[in-house]
Amino acid sequence: MLQRLMRDHKRIAILLNILSNKLTRLADGNGVNFNLVRDIVEYMQGYAEHSHHPLEDIIFDYYSNKAGLANCGQLYNEHHRLAQASGSLIYSLNMILSDVVISREKLINDLRDYIQLQKLHMEYEEREVFPLFAQTFDDNDWDRVAVLCQQRLVDDPLFNDNDKSMFEELRAYIEKAETTM
Repeated sequence: MLQRLMRDHKRIAILLNILSNKLTRLADGNGVNFNLVRDIVEYMQGYAEHSHHPLEDIIFDYYSNKAGLANCGQLYNEHHRLAQASGSLIYSLNMILSDVVISREKLINDLRDYIQLQKLHMEYEEREVFPLFAQTFDDNDWDRVAVLCQQRLVDDPLFNDNDKSMFEELRAYIEKAETTM
């Protein structure tokens, strides 16, 4: 399960790099493909917020119970803040794609804040949360966690081979970027 979370983080980092590149273009006054940006944020809403983060929450609850600790709440608070930030950003993107005028500066600031929040969150988890899991859990714990997480386990809609129609443009963009590196 921990490998899955780390793999998700690597994939999310790819998307955050794309968003960072789009942010730079936008800040430099260049055009960007807002559909692509929206696809990334929609992916983050659909997969990260409805599968990845709940898995982390379930595992952290298990860890807290096993360690006899009161839950500090930082992980949950960050997940909540990320959901709010993505909701605000997707709203602005949808407005732009509906030809409603949104301030370039507002979009730049929202996008910059979103990327920074995501990166800091992943750094926190990889630095502080995931090592707690690795140090505390044995194979039996991971088996129990797998059962608890079963309802939230969802195939990644972007980085799998099951349904190529979802996020088709984003998938093609990532594949093209990988071949030009």
